[in-house]
Amino acid sequence: MLITRYKNNPILTKDDVPYPVATVHNAGIVKHDGKYIMIFRSHKMNGRSILGKAISDDGFNFTVDKEPFMIPATDGIFKDYEEYGIEDPRIVLVEGEYLITYSAYSRYGVRIGLAKTTNFKEIERFSLITEADYRNVVIFPEKFNGLYARLDRPHSEISPWAIWISYSPDLRFWGESKMIMKPMQYHWDEMKIGPGAPPIKTSRGWLNIYHGVFPTMDGSVYRLGVALHDLLDPAKIIAVGDDWILQPDEPYEITGYVHNVVFTCGAVPENDGTLKLYWGGADKVMCVGEANIEELVDACLNNSRNPL
Repeated sequence: MLITRYKNNPILTKDDVPYPVATVHNAGIVKHDGKYIMIFRSHKMNGRSILGKAISDDGFNFTVDKEPFMIPATDGIFKDYEEYGIEDPRIVLVEGEYLITYSAYSRYGVRIGLAKTTNFKEIERFSLITEADYRNVVIFPEKFNGLYARLDRPHSEISPWAIWISYSPDLRFWGESKMIMKPMQYHWDEMKIGPGAPPIKTSRGWLNIYHGVFPTMDGSVYRLGVALHDLLDPAKIIAVGDDWILQPDEPYEITGYVHNVVFTCGAVPENDGTLKLYWGGADKVMCVGEANIEELVDACLNNSRNPL
C-alpha cells in the first residue's frame, strides 16, 4: 500500500467552517513560514463554489479562517468569468511568489484564473490564462530555459481529456503547447485524466500525481496515479505507473456530494523523504495520507506503461 491514510480522516468537513457551506474539498496546500496553508473549495448553499483558507502546525489539524479566502470577483473581466464560482485551487512557490491557479466558471464555460500572493493575506488576481474549456492547471515550481511550464487538461472531442504541457515567459502568455499523456483504453483511467498536485522534484524526475476516471454501470470512479517527467525537459515523460495508487475505499470517499471520488490538488514533500498527500473525498470532505516519495517513483519506473 503506497498511501497510508491518516487515522483521523476526514481532516476537514463543513462543520469545521465558521460560515455556511455544504462541502469542503479539493484543496491546494503548501508549507509557508513553517505552517501548512490549505486553500480549499466549498459549495455555498446555492451550489456555487468559493475558496476558504485553513492553517495547521502539523499538516493534520487545521483551523479555518473566519471569512472566505476568495469569492467570485465583483468587477472587471474576472467578474464576467467567475460568475458561477471558483474551484479546485493549486498552489506553487516560484521564485518567492505563490501562484494559485483555479477554475473560473461562468456562462461562457470554465477557464483558468491565476492569482498571486506572498503571504496568503493580500492576493492579486493576475490573469485568465486559458480559454474555455480548460481545467486542472498546475505550474512547475521551477523554470525551464527561462520559461514557466504548466500541465493542463483541455477537452477535445477528438482526443478527450488528455494532459498537455505549455510554456510562458511571463505567466500571462502561454504557448508551445504539446499533448504528452493520454488515457489508456479499458484501463482504470480510460475515460479522462488530469493533473492533480503540482509536480514534485525528485532525483529521478518530476513526480506528477494525477487523477484518472473510469466509467462504470454505477457512475464514474476517480482514482489517483503517478507519472514521472524528465528533470530538464518536462514534456518528456519517463514513465507512467500502470496501477493506481489510491482509490475510493472509505465511506467518506464512496458516499458524498459526488460518489466514488478521491481527487488531489496538493501535496507537501517533507525533509525526511515522505509526502503528505491531500485529497477531496466524494467532493465533500478533505483527507490526508502519507507516502514515501521514492516508493512512488519506483511505482512509475518498475511497472510502467506508454504515456501515449
